[in-house]
Amino acid sequence: MQQIFNFIFKNSNRILFLLLLSISFFLTIQAHSYHKSKIISSANILSGGVYEKINNVSEYLNLKTQNDALAIENARLKSILFATTDSISITKLEKTKETQPYDIVVSKVIHNSYNVHENYLTLNSGKLQGVKSDMGVINNLGLVGVIDNTSPRYSTVVSILNVKSQINAKIKKSNHFGSLIWNGKSTGFVQLIDVPRLASVRKGDTIVTGGQSVIFPENINIGTIEKIYIDNKTNYYTLDIKLFNDMTNLGHVYILKSRYRDELNNLEKVKKNE
Repeated sequence: MQQIFNFIFKNSNRILFLLLLSISFFLTIQAHSYHKSKIISSANILSGGVYEKINNVSEYLNLKTQNDALAIENARLKSILFATTDSISITKLEKTKETQPYDIVVSKVIHNSYNVHENYLTLNSGKLQGVKSDMGVINNLGLVGVIDNTSPRYSTVVSILNVKSQINAKIKKSNHFGSLIWNGKSTGFVQLIDVPRLASVRKGDTIVTGGQSVIFPENINIGTIEKIYIDNKTNYYTLDIKLFNDMTNLGHVYILKSRYRDELNNLEKVKKNE
């Protein structure tokens, strides 16, 4: 305590000067609006810069949560859209909730191969989420593949970039069907084969899923016609399809669970046994 008093006594002149200087600054700022505004502005710039940096870090750390939330909301909207042809009236969409033919599981690609002839993806969803083999997989741009095998927490997907993949697809404007395959050459293109010559085809026409199975709903985007070939032996078209999806860069995907799958499969089994 004695040391404090000694310090104050020795530096009393300096302390008095600083005190008077501070009081004079305070009075000057209070008496002149221009000086006051400049001081406040400078303080705001400093604190605003700090808050902005903190907010940027916070937003970055929350990106995963925000992306997951957006993916879940997209899944809900897609499920509603699959149940109706009227995608404009939100009121009508909400009323279809009880008749939605597909439930949707939001998942994420944790492994993706695309540089061999038989490419597969691995997703972080499995049996615990109700995922089974032969369920369709899409994302916001279109077709991705079909579930192959599942474990409790993971599943593998036969990519559309797999030479064994074969999916029903059609030309959107004419409803002529074919089989979607991959020739194993380019990651940006697949092929639609067995398209009848009667079909009107043109470069740029959109190709979508055909909906002739419970794996995919009708009219899921696939890509556009890039090249047209005629098979003189079969008299059918083979079409090169430029994919909407970049199959080398996949994040969140949606697994489609048909509510009527078991019913339809059982019916088809009965038909085969007759």
